[in-house]
Amino acid sequence: MKADLHPKWYPEAQVICACGNTWTTGATVPEIRTDVCSVCHPFYSGEQRIVDTEGQVDRFMRRLRAREDTIQEVERQKASRTSPELPLASLELASRLEGVLAEAGIAKVGDLLALLTEKGDDGLTSIKGVGLKALADIKKGLRARGFVLPGDEMPAAGLASTEEAPAAAAA
Repeated sequence: MKADLHPKWYPEAQVICACGNTWTTGATVPEIRTDVCSVCHPFYSGEQRIVDTEGQVDRFMRRLRAREDTIQEVERQKASRTSPELPLASLELASRLEGVLAEAGIAKVGDLLALLTEKGDDGLTSIKGVGLKALADIKKGLRARGFVLPGDEMPAAGLASTEEAPAAAAA
């Protein structure tokens, strides 16, 4: 048998926990340091605390907060896209059409929506210089920004997937 094959055995090795608890055990090293023991571990102590290893919990909480902030920012941007206070330039219409609408006293998207709600398509086409092509461009710009126009149907909220749509149409 080889000589000095086994490490030295310390029958009275001292175990020291981060919480201050100490005890003795047999080991191959004279002193063992640990972060958690049966006195301070949440499972044994009944305490509601998270044992954080290498900042994993902090990193998770930071990512969770960043996700919530991103969701709020997206909602804020979505709300600002459909604000009736937007100028007509945000619809990216032709400059001639913007000029015609400005002469008619329509400066904001809200004014345009009010006219469409009150008088319909005829309200816009009655403005000199606004024809059916211009009306289509206006409606296209409004829908692209997320506005629901009078006469448009709201998306069906009851259908869960696209597979149910044909079945509902056939019924």
